[in-house]
Amino acid sequence: MINSFSNHYDFLSNFYPSEIEWGGLKYPTVEHYFQAFKTLDFDERAEIAAAATPGLAKRLGREVQLRDDWEEIKDMVMEIGLRKKFEDPQLRARLRATGRTYLEEGNSWHDNYWGNCYCSRCQQVRGRNHLGQLLMKIRDEEEE
Repeated sequence: MINSFSNHYDFLSNFYPSEIEWGGLKYPTVEHYFQAFKTLDFDERAEIAAAATPGLAKRLGREVQLRDDWEEIKDMVMEIGLRKKFEDPQLRARLRATGRTYLEEGNSWHDNYWGNCYCSRCQQVRGRNHLGQLLMKIRDEEEE
């Protein structure tokens, strides 16, 4: 299992540099893209796209006017961003090189939706690991 998207596997993280162009804006990372799509307001999206770091983009994404359909579309938005990211041949090759290994975004920031938090507070909860599931889906499609 790969349960840390850092060091050798940092390219799996949504914070990894991978420019995505969409709707007239350039997003430096999947995190920027994902956070921007929480809103329908172009100016808010542009502000998030211009954020200096993915961490700042994430903070800005928490402050936007959340679109009404966000809960219904957030998985799709993430999948689109990941697919765009892994259009890059080098990143796609690195993803494929993980083989059949289970991918899980292990974390300590209590994210049990996209990953699996390993802190003492979350020990009793098994994360849903939607990010890892999407990465494995994209990887496995490449093998077919």
